[in-house]
Amino acid sequence: MRLTPPPATLRQLQYAVAIAEARNFHRAAALCHVSQPSLSAQLAELERALGVRLFERDRKQVLLTEAGREVVDRARRVLLEVADLTEAAARFGDPLSGTLRFGIIPTISPYLLPEVVPVLRRRFPRLALQWVEDKTASLVALLRGGGLDAAVLAVEADLGDLERDVIGRDPFVVVAPRVHPLGRSRAAVRLEDLRGSPVLLLDDGHCFRDQALAVCSAAEAQEPGFRATSLSTLAQMVAGGAGITLLPRLAVRAENRRANLLVRRFVDPVPHRTLALAWRRRSPLAPALAQVAAALRDGYARAEPKLEAALGRPLSDRRPRPQPSRQPSHHEPPHPQPPHLRPPHPRPPHPALSPSTGEREKTGEGPGGRRRSRGTGRA
Repeated sequence: MRLTPPPATLRQLQYAVAIAEARNFHRAAALCHVSQPSLSAQLAELERALGVRLFERDRKQVLLTEAGREVVDRARRVLLEVADLTEAAARFGDPLSGTLRFGIIPTISPYLLPEVVPVLRRRFPRLALQWVEDKTASLVALLRGGGLDAAVLAVEADLGDLERDVIGRDPFVVVAPRVHPLGRSRAAVRLEDLRGSPVLLLDDGHCFRDQALAVCSAAEAQEPGFRATSLSTLAQMVAGGAGITLLPRLAVRAENRRANLLVRRFVDPVPHRTLALAWRRRSPLAPALAQVAAALRDGYARAEPKLEAALGRPLSDRRPRPQPSRQPSHHEPPHPQPPHLRPPHPRPPHPALSPSTGEREKTGEGPGGRRRSRGTGRA
């Protein structure tokens, strides 16, 4: 590449392009915000430097020469490259006001993006994100080669020396058909409960397959011949009775929206994956990517109550709560006792059958008609 001074300036190329588009020197000068004599002088200097005549001009019109068409076409491309160069430099000065290229794996993208994209738009209104969905190995290769600025991945996969900022923890659950032995109890699932069960898994290349396979191996579960290409296919096969599977909590709300799956949590320690935003070491975008990771983390945290609700309440939360007793207020009477518990009311004596008080004194009868004995004063 020669480093000799160029024969033309960028401003002169702008003047040539403006004249070609306006086909008039006066209008071209107005577009460039210069006087017409200044524009004409700069064009003449450009033609002398290049050694060719670019325009045929008379009092009525301005026409491009054959050499002029070639020069103007190349000048347009040069000016576009300069604009891209300026935009790229500005992006490094303020990366969150340009375009960033992000990768994301298929077992995360359809479930996480609807929750976090609105948060990113509110927090970074001038940022444009271009999302690429692919498997972990392909995204890591694109990251290392400069084809991506960052990627949302699970850190349990082989990420090499990539920097990472954790977004959140995504626990696994067991998913079975609605009619299944796991439905006999609402208790959390132990690994031994899966022993001998056919567990459907994803196809090779998905990092979630490797993570689920590790759980199945520890539980001595069996893998049938079928392998799915997506979590949606797994959920549909399970709903049809083909077996059981493991799903990340992130996917349950979407894949069980028809409530045709039985969802069971694991006992502690719960198998899980860790979501993170990863990028190249020593990337000049690292400070900006850390801000994006913080926004992703906030969006995921806001979505967690909905994700938990999709699993149903754990068994420990389903115990009946005692109802507080209601005390009657002083404005209302207490509840009456049932008739069989009320004490009998004493019946008043009939006036015709009861002697008067004076007669009782003469006969010595007591109030009940019984003769009253006079005391002797001795005990």
